[in-house]
Amino acid sequence: MRGVYTNVVEIRQKIFTEVARMAYEGGNYSRIIDLPYKIIPGEVATYRESVFLERAIVEERLRLAIGLPLRKMTEHAPVSQGIEESAIAEKYYDPPLVNIIKFACHACPDKEVRVTDACQGCLAHPCKEVCPKDAISIVNGRSVVDQEKCIKCGRCMKNCPYGAIVQMERPCAKACGVDAIGTDEFGRADIDYDKCVSCGMCLVNCPFGAIADKSQIFQVIHAIKSDIPVYVALAPAFVGQWGKDLPAEKIKEAFRQLGFADVMEVAVGADLCTIEEARDFLEEVPKKQPFMGTSCCPAWSVMAKKLYPDFAPYISMALTPMVLTGRLLKKEHPGCKVVFVGPCAAKKLEASRRTIRSDVDFVLTFEEVMGMFEAKEIDFGAITQSENLKDASGDGRGFAVTGGVASAVVNCIHEMEPDREVKVQSAEGLRACREMLDLAKKGQYDGYLLEGMACPGGCVGGAGTLKSPTASKGQVKLSMKKAGSQSVFSSGYKEYLEILEEKNQ
Repeated sequence: MRGVYTNVVEIRQKIFTEVARMAYEGGNYSRIIDLPYKIIPGEVATYRESVFLERAIVEERLRLAIGLPLRKMTEHAPVSQGIEESAIAEKYYDPPLVNIIKFACHACPDKEVRVTDACQGCLAHPCKEVCPKDAISIVNGRSVVDQEKCIKCGRCMKNCPYGAIVQMERPCAKACGVDAIGTDEFGRADIDYDKCVSCGMCLVNCPFGAIADKSQIFQVIHAIKSDIPVYVALAPAFVGQWGKDLPAEKIKEAFRQLGFADVMEVAVGADLCTIEEARDFLEEVPKKQPFMGTSCCPAWSVMAKKLYPDFAPYISMALTPMVLTGRLLKKEHPGCKVVFVGPCAAKKLEASRRTIRSDVDFVLTFEEVMGMFEAKEIDFGAITQSENLKDASGDGRGFAVTGGVASAVVNCIHEMEPDREVKVQSAEGLRACREMLDLAKKGQYDGYLLEGMACPGGCVGGAGTLKSPTASKGQVKLSMKKAGSQSVFSSGYKEYLEILEEKNQ
């Protein structure tokens, strides 16, 4: 469904817009009780069996968009409960980040093989003949699957000449690369937070809009309205996210109209991350460790450390581009606040870590920022002021796509040691990342640089994006070309290298 404007996407964006508008306007926030009627107007249900159910779900999504917890279904509480306490210019976070609105969950079947109406009741019935567990019987000439016996091997599906047998699988569980989604006692989806790495793939793959992460949009706007300047650290995947009417040269003015002080491209921090990871690889592999994993994707690095604790020391300790850019901004503008704007849900947790939260104050997704643009009714076409973002290398901008991080590090290594051979393996999606680490465990990637990306296509496929990963990847490639062949060691970066030196002291 990525890149398709569905009803789920429409409702989600309306919610971000209304929360942003409420924050900008200020006043009595108890008026949140009116918003479900604005978002879901009328008397007739559009999406579900009841308009009251639709509004109840919107109420919970509004709370999550403000950063508030879901209400208990067994207790009465107003939708506005806690909103005044959350109306602050600081990060407001009450775990967990990713939440399932239980009464919105469809209780989808989990890996159930079904015979569809396309079954022709054929004479051969190969589905029955190939079943190793005798789980298929013929009733009134048509195939029927005994779910108690079925082992979901797929042989019946492969051998049906009409393609009449399908395997139903819960979309959120299918999208979860760490198998963190199970089933509760009522058949609804349930998250095992000990496994979850908050990549957000479940929430963008649930066709019922039952899963949502918490937003910081409410608190960011309160920070903007305070006396403290708020700066944007903009992730490389931003290119084209808000449409052709908002090209890179209009970005700074668009964000200023939202109330931000200025914008810095995170690709600058990516260049610094490249240098640090290149140094780490040259120092560590293969003398001290068999391989090195990249560090920039938080969902990948957390997953690797959770599921493969012996490999934890092999994941680069380099600061991520987000953190490095945050440090640059705070060094240049002491006392400011920094908002990372990007495609990633997991960055919200990364920025909450004790060692990082002083560098990055808030995290917003591209989708959440679109809600701010809508709330302020900013017309991109009317923006005439043009200003380039701070120069970054093409390699730094390439961090947004699969293979980009590894390519940047390899190019940097070749600048340091031209004759050094570097073997690379990349994986996108946490399931593929696990397969890569399984092979590394067997020694197949000794001496390699391993790049892991939790989302399809890389960061461009993150849970907070507005465009399809394929279209975004093309836009990023064009952005890389425009940057030219500038090296991460160019003279313009000498002042920024101090950040790395300070960290290593």
